Amino acid sequence: MSVQPRPWPEVPEQTAAVARAAFPKGTLAMRVRDELPGLFADEQFASAFGVRGKPGISPGQLALVTVLQFVENLTDRQAADAVRGRIDWKYALSLELTDPGFDHTVLTGFRQRLIDHGLEEKVLDLLLARLAELGMVKAGGRQRTDSTHVLAAVRAVNRLEFLTETLRAALEALSAAAPDWLATHIDAEWVHRYGARADSYRLPQGQDKRTTMAMQVGADGFDLLDAIHADHAPAWLREVPSVVVLRTVWITQYHRTITDGRGGGGVAGG
Repeated sequence: MSVQPRPWPEVPEQTAAVARAAFPKGTLAMRVRDELPGLFADEQFASAFGVRGKPGISPGQLALVTVLQFVENLTDRQAADAVRGRIDWKYALSLELTDPGFDHTVLTGFRQRLIDHGLEEKVLDLLLARLAELGMVKAGGRQRTDSTHVLAAVRAVNRLEFLTETLRAALEALSAAAPDWLATHIDAEWVHRYGARADSYRLPQGQDKRTTMAMQVGADGFDLLDAIHADHAPAWLREVPSVVVLRTVWITQYHRTITDGRGGGGVAGG
């Protein structure tokens, strides 16, 4: 993938008209576009991309998406959906209303390029400093706004979504393959916790709340695996593909603590 630097385009006339009609007072994304037009230039990212090959998505736009994603506590999938479906984000990115956006994996690749080429501090800190000056994001204390924190927070949200979705997929597979067995082993609270996809709601703000949720998901996953591997459970349950994935993920992502001879909760690994 290559970068062919180009200046930020003007907000398309139709996009601007619809956005202004929908949000007369504006939104954070719209304020960023109005008060910091063209802050991210594609040239700032040239060293992280090649000069040959098919032109990729504007890195300046991806940088802005990354910051908006951090501010709104969105996963990569949710951020990509916002680019595709939210009028105020299309306004901020100077996109046509019909722009289809991009796959969420593009954001993962972009962040990795920033890290690999040492651009995360040079580039993202520039915008974060300006947003803090304008009072759009909080600076200092526990609400750090340095670029390293932005990237780490986004990765943490994506990881929590991954863990939650892994458990939910196993539960859905078991509900289809062994509904009677699952009904006698599932916790009533699990319907509320895992009934909807993780990308359909906002994951908790703050490290403490995310850690608590990660531990709850881990403990629930271990409880399910214990039931599946119990002597009286049908042996074929262990071969259900989603269950195999669940066990593999839990082995790599959690460290289990055993207390009083019983399985304890899981704590997210490093």
